[in-house]
Amino acid sequence: MTRQDSVWLATATIPEFEGILTDKHADVVVVGGGLIGLTTALYLQQEGTDVVLLEAGRVGGRTSGNTTGKVTSQHSAIYANLLDRHGPGKAGQYAAANQAAVEEVADLVNRLGIDCELARTPAFVYSLTPDSPLRREADVAAALGLPAHFVDPDELQLPLKVAEAVRFDDQVQLHPARYLAGLATAFTQAGGRIFENSRVTEVNTDDEIQVVTAQGPLVRADYVIVATLLPIGLTGGYFARTRPSQSHGIAVRLPVEAPRGMAISVDSPVRSTRPWPGGGPNGLIVVGGDHETGAEQDTEATYQSLVDWVGSVWNFDAEPEYRWSAQDYSTPDLLPFVGKAPGSPVLVATGMHKWGLSNGTVAAGILRDLVLGRDNPSAGLYDAGRIGDVQAVAKLVKDNLHVGKEFAAGHLGRLKGGVDHLEVGQGGLLTLDDGGTVGAYRDHDGELHTVEPVCTHLGCPLRWNPADTTWDCNCHGSRFDHTGKNLDGPATKPLRSPRSEPAEPPA
Repeated sequence: MTRQDSVWLATATIPEFEGILTDKHADVVVVGGGLIGLTTALYLQQEGTDVVLLEAGRVGGRTSGNTTGKVTSQHSAIYANLLDRHGPGKAGQYAAANQAAVEEVADLVNRLGIDCELARTPAFVYSLTPDSPLRREADVAAALGLPAHFVDPDELQLPLKVAEAVRFDDQVQLHPARYLAGLATAFTQAGGRIFENSRVTEVNTDDEIQVVTAQGPLVRADYVIVATLLPIGLTGGYFARTRPSQSHGIAVRLPVEAPRGMAISVDSPVRSTRPWPGGGPNGLIVVGGDHETGAEQDTEATYQSLVDWVGSVWNFDAEPEYRWSAQDYSTPDLLPFVGKAPGSPVLVATGMHKWGLSNGTVAAGILRDLVLGRDNPSAGLYDAGRIGDVQAVAKLVKDNLHVGKEFAAGHLGRLKGGVDHLEVGQGGLLTLDDGGTVGAYRDHDGELHTVEPVCTHLGCPLRWNPADTTWDCNCHGSRFDHTGKNLDGPATKPLRSPRSEPAEPPA
């Protein structure tokens, strides 16, 4: 039976920390206990800075604990695009920064003694179509100083008719949740303080920096770093400068030995694979099914498409042991936003384009150096205040027109019938007797959960995600569980209870 859980979080022991109970003071407060937050906090604590880290849920419990676990400078077919849009200087900076991040992660694992299944392996990008852009991608990446080679497609060991392939040598794969656990342990051993289940609702910067939590206590600090996938609330306007997308993953055991390297296709639909050591020599991780958050109504079919692909490629009746999803944000010019938010002293990091283990490590170094007053070679490239090129501005306009349409469209995909027709495990939108709308879900114990299906960020209508049993916002990527609790995105408050509850049928 397939388990709805990240294979990484299910197979890691992450230390637990108490929630914040009283006001605190620190040199730096870091908001967010994912890869960027933990790495930045560790760097600063090791430099003698007093750091408090606040995490809304559990350390590593969201996107960072749901990644593919690839640490690589091979970001699909990005380098020719970067060269064309930003020139050789900036493309080279991006390449160098991410390749250095691969080595930095490997060095951290070695220095801190983290047991996280780290392995050196090649990373491939491939196409099933001849005359793809991959030959140029290989030439550009190599010219930028990366260990890239156009290679024989047979090197992939994939039972597919691969036409062209590029190999990046000596990259890294690891168990991301165990890596995060190691970072958290090293941070606290160095004197850092972590508070879990301590959601930040506001950052007040009027007279002094005060980071306010939903639990009541606040943290006063000289610097605040918001490393929460997307900055919370309206900070920096990044909700309007990025787009959210969701990917799905499965962990499966093949009938034969799994391909040894990491790989990703440039063809659509994209399929990303890597070995799964926990599944033995036949274990494989497959990620794909990308779509904008809240845009896909049949997420069960999205998971099934991954299962069907594995079954067709290896010719067997595939049944995953785990399945899960994660989301990330992309920027219109392909570069993350890292640094000081416009018009604010808040430091941020967002828009990792699903390559957060390398880009996030680069971001942590930039944030550390900004706090310590040092120069960083990547700071200008990742500048959090930049507007971007002409293409970026055009895409921003298009994306925000889409958001406007989403506001106007209202709710889609209503369920037929009333609450008495809602079966166990079923959820969606229901119309009340007064004409209003309620979001409802009946869990596997038969208990009914209802929410007002309106995002608490800026009021966009929410859509039901049946596979993950979440309420998702297509405007800016906020996500909530079936009880209304915040999971991801800029929203800082849970969903409200409906003004009038649908009545349960008589027993």
